[in-house]
Amino acid sequence: MVNCCGLVSEKNEPVPLKSISVELQVRDHVASVRSCLQYVNEEERPLEAVFVFPLPADAAVCHFSARIGEQEIVAEVQDRQSARDQYDDAVSSGQQAFLLEESEESSDVFKLSVGCLSPGQNASITIVYIIELSVQADHALRFCLPAVLNPRYTPAASAAGVPEVSSASVIPYTLSLSVEVRSSDRISRLESSCPLDPLEFLDAQHTHASVNLSPGHRFDKDVELFLYYENSHQPSAEVEAAAPAAPSGSLMGDPALMISLYPEFPADVMSSLASQGEFIFVVDRSGSMDCRMHHGNDAQMRIESARDTLLLLLKSLPMGCYFNIYGFGSHFESFFPQSVVYSEDTMEEALKRVKSMSADMGGTEILQPLKHIYSQPCYPDHPRQLFIFTDGEVWNTKEVLDLVKSHVYSHRCFSFGIGEGASTALITGMAREGSGHAQFITGTDRMQPKVMQSLRFALQPAVDNISVDWTVPEGVTVDMLSPPINALFQGQRALIYAQIKGQSSGKTEGAVTVKYRLKDQPVTNQLQFTLKPTEDTGLTIHQLAARSVIRSLEQEERAGGADTENIRKRIVELSVQAGVSSAHTAFIGVNKDSKQTVKGPLLQRSVPVARMFQMSAMRCAPMRMCANSHDTLRSAIVFKRKKCSAAMAPQMAFCSAMHEAEPQKDPLLQLVSLQKAAGFWELNASLAAVFGKTEDQVTNQKAAQVDVSVWATILALIWLYAFKSDQQDEWQFVAMKAASWIRSQKREMIFNG
Repeated sequence: MVNCCGLVSEKNEPVPLKSISVELQVRDHVASVRSCLQYVNEEERPLEAVFVFPLPADAAVCHFSARIGEQEIVAEVQDRQSARDQYDDAVSSGQQAFLLEESEESSDVFKLSVGCLSPGQNASITIVYIIELSVQADHALRFCLPAVLNPRYTPAASAAGVPEVSSASVIPYTLSLSVEVRSSDRISRLESSCPLDPLEFLDAQHTHASVNLSPGHRFDKDVELFLYYENSHQPSAEVEAAAPAAPSGSLMGDPALMISLYPEFPADVMSSLASQGEFIFVVDRSGSMDCRMHHGNDAQMRIESARDTLLLLLKSLPMGCYFNIYGFGSHFESFFPQSVVYSEDTMEEALKRVKSMSADMGGTEILQPLKHIYSQPCYPDHPRQLFIFTDGEVWNTKEVLDLVKSHVYSHRCFSFGIGEGASTALITGMAREGSGHAQFITGTDRMQPKVMQSLRFALQPAVDNISVDWTVPEGVTVDMLSPPINALFQGQRALIYAQIKGQSSGKTEGAVTVKYRLKDQPVTNQLQFTLKPTEDTGLTIHQLAARSVIRSLEQEERAGGADTENIRKRIVELSVQAGVSSAHTAFIGVNKDSKQTVKGPLLQRSVPVARMFQMSAMRCAPMRMCANSHDTLRSAIVFKRKKCSAAMAPQMAFCSAMHEAEPQKDPLLQLVSLQKAAGFWELNASLAAVFGKTEDQVTNQKAAQVDVSVWATILALIWLYAFKSDQQDEWQFVAMKAASWIRSQKREMIFNG
């Protein structure tokens, strides 16, 4: 790799992109993003620039324009092939042209072609997209501006793949970002993974605020923003007026409605965890997993973090469930021919194999292991839960998502994007189609707490039997545009889109009743909405609704059948009508008013995009249980105190002298690794070393009549609460198993005679 500096490509040739400025406008749960890219041709000959860049997977591109001097060209959406032909014709005839199209293999990658820039000429490209903001574990809304585009592994036998661009070790353009937030709810705060200027509130109610990214940011990593509202669980219904010029009866010509549903789970539901299930962990072992988690010197390798996470998962599973572990790369392998019953023996066998897992399986092909898993029969009364860990470098995203969707009724899928540049299309798509939950581990995030949170989701009851009923006056009907929602987990939110058709001469309001079931208890929410929305509210809801319909049609088309041509026509028609991107359309703009055609042979330059695999070259090797667990523990210890009275008193004096050991290995992982599958610890030198004691010191503090394993287990729990309370999300299930085991011991088992 050539070490570049300044405005140069990998071949030390000038690159035309100078800067990117982004304006982010947030409205409740959705955002509009306007990106302005400044180009200049510093060559002595005419130039064609190609810029391949990532966008969030669920984004809907809704505007594309270019300004050259005083001339502005607004692109229009057309059939993809027609747009390509127009672009080629314009460039070959010396006209200035601009083409923006979505990757055929992955919806989170776009290719921008800028054709026929004269020597010394400047061009300003504006791209606008809209997106739903995802909800995080702490109820924050997350916005991510992707900077990193990982190279996607393409098998040698396949000619398809995500388009690639040359990359640079130093990204030669800068980023500016301004954010404006408007909400019906009170804004609590806004945080970021990058330095921000102070948040400025623009009204007394704190429902309108703005903030800027601090100057000087180099766009070499994702920019993440986290927005907090005060009443995040409050359901809402928002109506948007129709587009003035659109014909009535069309999606754009009628009012559109967006319902936000974010159920709040009561404490008793949060503490209710299933003890059955089949848990299958699928781990990416391709060469890219041998990169570091982030840029810091103390960062773990991705595969190393995955091993530590598997240790926690294996120790946290309930006795009697089923489990298996798959590793995949250019091929795949599983620990067991089929899922096995979780026991001490099977757990220990799996842990031995986890310790030897390496990023040594070549490329990234996830489709075949998924097909093998889905071919295995499910176990009755043990719902299948799939956990997939990958850095998202796959080439056939849409085919993978279609496979997951086809098995949605036989499993749930929880996905984890590891490191910067994980494909949002793949990670969020697998969770969405598998009725699960997606997590991204970026920057200095630890993988373990996010994965354990998803394990909680897998074990907790989910919101199901979701239904939506409408109460509208005569002459008005409501058509649902969103696909059915099968389940919602704690911490998940659903946005439901609908089209309001017809007119009412009388009433100006309607109502929607959303019903669902939570742990066999019915829940009902009724929301009022207006049938006469104010004008000039924008078209964000309409375009996101159109995007939702287009995605469903694209999946239906890929499923095959006799009607695929009509489906394709519907996709193109809706994409053109709504002005949003799709797999079959592209944005095309041609400067037909230019007085001069550009003469001379065209140079072609690829604009470098941060690519994690190459930017991490110096850091990568070569390719080759819950809130109430404290109460459970406390009641368990109180129970033992009542039984053994003064016999247990020495434990408190011992524990007050126990200090946190600092061995070479993480003491928390060392402690967890020593726990038995049933939930208890044995008293030995390794456990004592975690406490910073010798085995004799620990043993001598035990009363003679106290069972050794009970003593060791209670000390382990006290150590966790005393020294690792800040990491409780990681060991909560370990503690729950231990406390449950203590309670299960009968009096005669506690005392020796």
